[in-house]
Amino acid sequence: MGSDLGCGWLLGWEAPGLQGALVAALGLSLSVWLTILLVFIVVPATFGISFGIRTIYMRSLLKIFEWATLRIERGIKESKHRAYNTNSNGILVKVEESSLGEEIAKGRLAVGGEPAPEFGLADTFYFCRKGLEAIVEDDVTKRFTAEEIESWNLLTRTNNYFQYISVRLTVLWGLGVAVRYGFLLPLRVTLAFIGIGWLVVSTTLLGYFPEGKMKEWLSDQVHLMSMRICARALTAIISYHNRENMPKKGGICVANHTSPIDVIILANDRCYAMVGQKHGGLMGVIQRAIVKACPHVFFERSEIKDRNLVTKRLSEHVADKNKLPILIFPEGTCINNTSVMMFKKGSFEIQGTIYPVAIKYDPQFGDAFWNSSKYGMVNYLLRMMSSWAIVCNVWYLPPMTRREDEDAVQFANRVKAEIASQGGLVDLLWDGGLKRGKVKNTFKEEQQKQYSKTICGEPSEQGTS
Repeated sequence: MGSDLGCGWLLGWEAPGLQGALVAALGLSLSVWLTILLVFIVVPATFGISFGIRTIYMRSLLKIFEWATLRIERGIKESKHRAYNTNSNGILVKVEESSLGEEIAKGRLAVGGEPAPEFGLADTFYFCRKGLEAIVEDDVTKRFTAEEIESWNLLTRTNNYFQYISVRLTVLWGLGVAVRYGFLLPLRVTLAFIGIGWLVVSTTLLGYFPEGKMKEWLSDQVHLMSMRICARALTAIISYHNRENMPKKGGICVANHTSPIDVIILANDRCYAMVGQKHGGLMGVIQRAIVKACPHVFFERSEIKDRNLVTKRLSEHVADKNKLPILIFPEGTCINNTSVMMFKKGSFEIQGTIYPVAIKYDPQFGDAFWNSSKYGMVNYLLRMMSSWAIVCNVWYLPPMTRREDEDAVQFANRVKAEIASQGGLVDLLWDGGLKRGKVKNTFKEEQQKQYSKTICGEPSEQGTS
């Protein structure tokens, strides 16, 4: 009987008390959590204020990375292991390029043949060598993989091969995992929900405001606040340079493309009109909300293929000097931030001022590149929010206009070269569409034409590798 009463007393009276205490503790913890977010992150972000915490955090990480890398190198020397560095000089030593005809003639002479204008079996050696060079030193495929880094950043990516070194390094890596997934990830997810929620609700309400200067000003403030909160959700540390060249209304801003967050990076400093295809789901909700606050240019799937319609709508937007500058990524796909690939000519056919912008990410703290053929959006965002930070530099370049003697392709290449030079990126002529597609037949036909001129005795142009 006494035992039953004791159990009843514990279950009947103490359990509700414990549940209440747990609920109260949980509510208190949630209140403290949200208060810290609002006071130290959300409110400063909305006004563009920084307490310098992220800078201190970045410098501390750099010191930790440096120590970890030195410890790894010392451990490799002590264990007599050899470090493997993928940033080698390669296994091919390429000589100075010469024309296809000269290369064919050298190949024929090397096997005792005559450089006569006719087909020779030795000619196949030239194409075999060029094929092997293209495979080993591929300038295209490696632009769609993560950029290699020199030091270990306590994430999984590193270009140094190493095994177990010491207990301290293992403990340090474990603490890093706990901090990134136990603290940073929940914090960033919460901030992302706050930023997106504020953007959707505020822009929807602004849709009921009458058109005018007040609505434009409020729309700019809402967009800036939302993007800054979203940038805090990535612990983005952004350095802007040459702000006097910032894009102005009635112009087109073009930038190299590494990640979907490029929009967040640029929209932290200035509002833009977005261009793209209409989507469903969460992205569709955001698009329908922001278009109520200010004019953006979104197309249906069927419309995006109509180049004349796209050009017409973009031209109409640019012609209105009161509308925000259009933000376009002419590469059409994400590149791993080591190079700039071919710009689509569409945005350069429009009569208007082009404002080039170069974006360069620091891969030490997290890889911003989105390999869309390998990772889905959810997986990519999880990787981004579980990295240490997103650190990047943004350069505003002087505005450029199309010259009278230039066509759209030449103008696009000139703008691309300026962006590549400023960002320290490799300027490539290849189409980023090769990420998912095959080489166009026109490239193959060009090589065939060059060879046909050689065997017919006609002078050939400079060969391409």
